[in-house]
Amino acid sequence: MLIGWIWAGMIGISILCAAANGRGSQLAAAALEGSQAGVELAVTMAGSLCLWSGVCALMEAVGITEKLSRLLRPGLNRLFPSTKKDEALARDLSANICANFLGLGNAATPMGIRAAKRLKQGPEATDELCRLIVLNTASIQLIPASVAAVRSALGCQTPFDILPAVWITSILSAGLGVTAAWILGKVCRP
Repeated sequence: MLIGWIWAGMIGISILCAAANGRGSQLAAAALEGSQAGVELAVTMAGSLCLWSGVCALMEAVGITEKLSRLLRPGLNRLFPSTKKDEALARDLSANICANFLGLGNAATPMGIRAAKRLKQGPEATDELCRLIVLNTASIQLIPASVAAVRSALGCQTPFDILPAVWITSILSAGLGVTAAWILGKVCRP
């Protein structure tokens, strides 16, 4: 709700400034051009999103997520102790983490939501749920497919030349984020 008011305020200020400077026609042209570019980008991204969502669904159907779940089990058990007792949670978390490894944040969302629902207990967020949210927000990306698709759609000839920077920043941000969530979970107990 608050973000809606912030956006409305920014748009109102833009309109007032454009009117005060006599640039209303430029503002209108920029708004139309920006909305057209947004639609073009969304259509371009939809293809990539559909492809990778289908790949994730196929992986789940043929049992690859089950195998990945077993492979990721030691790390998942340390970060999310509930996975020791809940096989479906382990499967959803591993599929979510694997989709994030591939840079498919949008395709990872349904699995992350299922895992979050399984981790939620009562009205307050558990420590494990907070770690899941942090891990999804600052996920480690080995192949940033979504970012590469955006770069390619915008005309970049080498959309994957950002790989070293993505690897370093995603590993650091995910590591620091999960560590901070773990420490705060231990320190801020009621």
